[in-house]
Formats: sequence, structure tokens, C-alpha cells
Amino acid sequence: MSAEQRPLVESSADTHPERWRMLALLALAELLGMALWFTGSAVGPTLARAWSLSPAQVGWLTTAVQLGFVCGTAVSALLNVADVVPSRRLFTTAAVLGAIANAPLAFTSSYSVALLSRFAAGVCLAGVYPPAMKMASTWFKARRGVAVGTIVGALTVGKASPYLAQAVPGLGVSAVTLAASTSALCAALIVWMTYRDGPYEFPSRPFSWARVGDVLRESRYRFALGGYLGHMAELYSFWTWIPSFLVASDAARALRTGSVANTRVAAVIGFGVIAVGGVGCIWGGIVADRVGRARLVTIAMAISGSCAIAIGAAWAQSWWVLAPLALVWGFFVIADSAQFSVLATESVPLHAVGTALTLQVSIGFLLTTITIQLIPPLVSWIGWQWVFPVLAIGPALGIVSIRRMGRVIV
Repeated sequence: MSAEQRPLVESSADTHPERWRMLALLALAELLGMALWFTGSAVGPTLARAWSLSPAQVGWLTTAVQLGFVCGTAVSALLNVADVVPSRRLFTTAAVLGAIANAPLAFTSSYSVALLSRFAAGVCLAGVYPPAMKMASTWFKARRGVAVGTIVGALTVGKASPYLAQAVPGLGVSAVTLAASTSALCAALIVWMTYRDGPYEFPSRPFSWARVGDVLRESRYRFALGGYLGHMAELYSFWTWIPSFLVASDAARALRTGSVANTRVAAVIGFGVIAVGGVGCIWGGIVADRVGRARLVTIAMAISGSCAIAIGAAWAQSWWVLAPLALVWGFFVIADSAQFSVLATESVPLHAVGTALTLQVSIGFLLTTITIQLIPPLVSWIGWQWVFPVLAIGPALGIVSIRRMGRVIV
């Protein structure tokens, strides 16, 4: 029986009465903890004006987090941290340290200090994101797609929350930054006080240098990783730059029509475009558990790639034209993300699940450090209106890899 078929067969496996309560608590903790991620991006326009930053320098406020996360997950994968250290302890410690690492952004006037703070926060988030997916998986087996989808949906809303805070009149860099750090501390408290492993707890084994190699030898894992990389090539460039695209589009519309641009409306819509992905993740989990993960991720990547191509046609148009298309893209661009993680848990030995998840996100986020930085020079070359169709290359290649995975006999 293949891993793709397994969730459809074991339809009655999840029966523990505490599973939904535990999932809700984990989702809340993940939402609060991941507020650290886009703090720099949300306050980037304010810092750009205060510090005279270029678009590329603003982009590094997000790229620094990505690089920190890559370093943190790479070390975690090599040392098998997620399979050796209990998830509750790892999450709590990482969230507290992340809150501390994020705080200097609230007070510094140095761009270098801001980048170091963002990098350190990213390192700490390596202990917040992958462990939460593993923790949710201990409570669900047949409905693991929904469970991990809920976690990824929660972190999606959490990542978007600084944009919403930035749209509130009177909130500056310090308030947005400290609110994110406070959220992370609350996340640590929730997990430490309420979480325990579920009935499908993954076995722990001693550290082994060979574990990463064991994971990579699984052909289904490699193809799932290929699909995930195509997905990630699009996702974080979209999330990082869509708020700037919306602001620039509204400014171009105002110039064309002789009206006034409204940056606060753009900020609220920017939040909505990212946050709607939380609903998309849950929808993706429900559908994947019914029709199969490979089919779901193929559908989601096809639609998100199509939106990347089409959104240029809505440039400088009314919000009634641009916002719906951006929201559809935001829904589908992340709807498949959790399912790549579930495919990883179903493609490797149980004792290597933590390492497999950590390795997957480490390689994926390493790719995003390149794709995020590609956007500013492309904007200078071809303009905002035509830059996003380039991102459709990622989903196209991801679909190819997932189709190849479907041909593997297990």
C-alpha cells in the first residue's frame, strides 16, 4: 500500500478524545510564535524612510530571517535535534530565545544590528516551525493532512500579523516589534503548560550522523522534496513582495486617475492576502485526506502559478479588480505547503521523521534566500507589473517532480 493511499484506508484511526483540543492549542501557539518572522518586513517601509534604505536592503530584513532559519534547521538536521530533544522542550526554549533575539529591532538605529537581530530570530524559529508539525502528527494519523494543514495555516496567519499591526494608526517600529516578541513568549507558555505527545508518538533514537543519508535515500522523499522546492521558490517571494506590489500598484492607479493612494488600505489587503492562506491550508488538508496529497498539491500549484502569470493584468487597476486575484493567489500559494510535510512523514522511517521535516524546510528556505533577492533587480529591469510571472516557474517544476513521485512503487 502506498503512502498516498494510506490516509484513505485508515479512516477510523484517529479516536483520542483530546486530539482536537491539543491541535487547537498547538495552532494557537504556532500563530503567536511565528509573529516573529515578518516583523522586519512589516516595519521595512518605516525603516526605509528613517534609515534611507534601498529596496534591496529592505529585502535583506526578510532574507536575514531566512538565512538564520536555514542555519538553524541545517544544524538541527545534522545533529538530529528534532528526533533527540523532546518537542515540547525544543519549542518552548526556541520561542523564548526568539522573542529575546527579536527585541533589539525595537530600539536600534543601526541597520547592521537589525540584520543580526533578524538572523538570530530566524535561527530560533528553526525550533518553532518543524517541531510543531511533528507534535501535531503525534495526535493524528488518518487525518494528518488536516492536522498539519491547521498548523501551517496558523503559522501563516501568525506571519501576517505584523502587517496588520503596522496598519493600525500610531503603531511604530517599537510597538510592532515588541508585540511580536510578546506573542512568542505567550506561545512558549502555552506549549510548556498544556502540550503532551499523542498516541502516535514517534520513537526516539540516539544521535546518528547517518540519519540524513537514510532520509535522502528514500526516493519518494526526494521527489516530495523536489515538489516542495518548486513551491518554496514561489511562496516566500510572493509573501515578501506582494505588500510592496500592492502599494506600488495603488500609487500607479492614483497617478493614472488623479486620485489619492491609500497605503493603509494596501497594508490591510497585504495582511489579508497572506492571512487567507491559513484558510487555504486547512482546505488543502481536508481535500488531501480525501483525494490524495499528490493530486491536491498539483491542483494548488497549477492555480497559484496561473495567478502569478495573471496578476500583472490587474496592475494599477481598482482594488475591486486587484484584491480578489491577489486573495485567490494567497489562498492557493500555501494550500499545499503542509501536504509536502505530511508526504515527508509518510516517506521515511518513523525514527527519522523529525530529521526529514527539518531537512526539508532547511533546503527549501535556503532556496528562498535566492528567490527573494531576485525580485528587486527584476523590478528595476522589467517593472512591478511583469515581475511576478517569473515565479510561475517554481510551481511548474514542482508539478513535474510530484508527478514523478506518483510513479514510484512502494
